[in-house]
Amino acid sequence: ASLVHAQAGPEKGGHELELWTGGGHGVNGITSDTGVWTVGARYGWVLTHPHGPGFVRGRFEYAIDVVPIFWVFQAKGAAYGAGVDPLALKWDFDTHHRVAPYFELAGGTLLTNNQVPPGTSRVNFTTGGALGIHILGRKFNSSAEVRFMHISNEGISSPNPGINMLQLRLGVGMFTHRPR
Repeated sequence: ASLVHAQAGPEKGGHELELWTGGGHGVNGITSDTGVWTVGARYGWVLTHPHGPGFVRGRFEYAIDVVPIFWVFQAKGAAYGAGVDPLALKWDFDTHHRVAPYFELAGGTLLTNNQVPPGTSRVNFTTGGALGIHILGRKFNSSAEVRFMHISNEGISSPNPGINMLQLRLGVGMFTHRPR
């Protein structure tokens, strides 16, 4: 049986394990009074060695997020739900000492007990992007990111006003690898 060891940062063949929480607020029109709070877990695969020139040099990572707690706070009452983001495409920039910045694009599905926004659908889709950093420790790392998220039913019901959110997300996790 092979053992799994923690490593300082993302490396090809390694994995990212993370628990995270985030919250934010709507930034547009009729849904600007909407807020969210989420809790989730991430499993990622670092797929490449570093490549690229200068400050954009980094590694490509694919990840999946499971979001068992997704609260949406709306004017007509809260909606409780869960989601999954099966598509998280992440660029881990080369580490600089203990700091590893990253950029991410993600998308998934959200199911809630009430319509989000009210009068629309209980089934929604999420897309977004994030800029963040990992602060690397000996075994565990922490992360902080600013995330833009769009929540929409993609036209499965009408109306479809969508919600544009700006969020802050904080996490604790580790990058792992299998020894050779």
